Amino acid sequence: MPVGRRTEPIEPSSVEGTLPRPRRHALRELAWLFLKLGTVAFGGPAAHIAMMEDEVVRRRRWLTHEQFLDLLGATNLIPGPNSTELAIHVGHARAGWAGLLVAGVCFISPAVAIVTGCAWVYVHLGRLPAAAGVLYGVKPVVIAVVLQALWRLGRTALRGPGLALLALGAAGANVLGVDELVVLACAALLAALVHGARDRIRRPPSGAMAGLLLPPLAPPTLLGVTGAGAIGAGATAAVKLWPLFAFFLKVGSVLFGSGYVLLAFLRGGLVHDRGWLTESQLLDAVAIGQVTPGPVFTTATFIGYLLAGAPGAAAATVGIFLPAFVFVAISGPLVPRLRRSRLAGAVLDGVNAASLALMAVVTARLAAGAVVDRSTLGLVVVSAVCLLGFRVSSTWLVLAGAIVGLAAGP
Repeated sequence: MPVGRRTEPIEPSSVEGTLPRPRRHALRELAWLFLKLGTVAFGGPAAHIAMMEDEVVRRRRWLTHEQFLDLLGATNLIPGPNSTELAIHVGHARAGWAGLLVAGVCFISPAVAIVTGCAWVYVHLGRLPAAAGVLYGVKPVVIAVVLQALWRLGRTALRGPGLALLALGAAGANVLGVDELVVLACAALLAALVHGARDRIRRPPSGAMAGLLLPPLAPPTLLGVTGAGAIGAGATAAVKLWPLFAFFLKVGSVLFGSGYVLLAFLRGGLVHDRGWLTESQLLDAVAIGQVTPGPVFTTATFIGYLLAGAPGAAAATVGIFLPAFVFVAISGPLVPRLRRSRLAGAVLDGVNAASLALMAVVTARLAAGAVVDRSTLGLVVVSAVCLLGFRVSSTWLVLAGAIVGLAAGP
């Protein structure tokens, strides 16, 4: 399918929660899109989300900006890799339960294959493959891709000065070191309080409002925090597949945010508690997860290969990504219901505004390491012009950036 081809907008029935029967062509479209994104989506979760928005909202019109934002907000309220969960959400919205599986598996698979290959080279050669040149050209393009997504999504999410102020406050709190989950929770609470105050001014409270006070997303969120227990606590230094799977299942079940906070969890569990890895091996594994395309959580694939070969890579990969499919399957059908409720819709608006603010903070931090000279600044400017002025696909820009990086990079 050509990159620029547009399909019909998503059916109203799927937006309202009554999904159409999966169609073969819809599943093929999902498979093609997410295989492509899993192969070329460098830059981490913020870049992945921006590229998905470009393809799903702008080019194919499968979702509106508001629907995409609602799914993005939902991913921030459940544990696991945000960009992978967003891909799973999009698949579910487009083609039901079959689409959920197809989109998620296709987004993860290319990265798993690439990281497994890197792990094989690492084990046999004792060093990481050179990637500095590719990243030199790709990172500036990724910054431009994320900025144009923030611009488009921000015009939808920040409706009115109240939500704009909420986003600024969320960004400021995160810059000062407040945890992402705390920022999102405070944004949701503040949005609910403001909505309640406005509603009391407009009309007196009635018993009919009581049903809106139940937050439908609480059960899956609490499941992610409390349901993992102490899996793998009895594992020994002799690495077996089951303890390896159990450890990464726990990580995938309780880790909020993104792959950028994965290092602390792995360092405590694998280096200090179990002694399975050295500090140097862990840093190499995290580096591979960040410099390869697709989900950063494929760091688990690399570690699994180091500890138990190809079976270990498979066990670790399934363990860390399986909770994402479960949490999306639980929370996905609730998103349209949230939007239909006035109070829950206001809460979701607050979470969406805070989510974009967190995405902007991550982008600013990434830009500090990506724009290092005039050449990289030029790549940002040229990419932004191509995206906003000529509607060039972000996929082609990322590939062009990689070529420039190989030719002119360090």
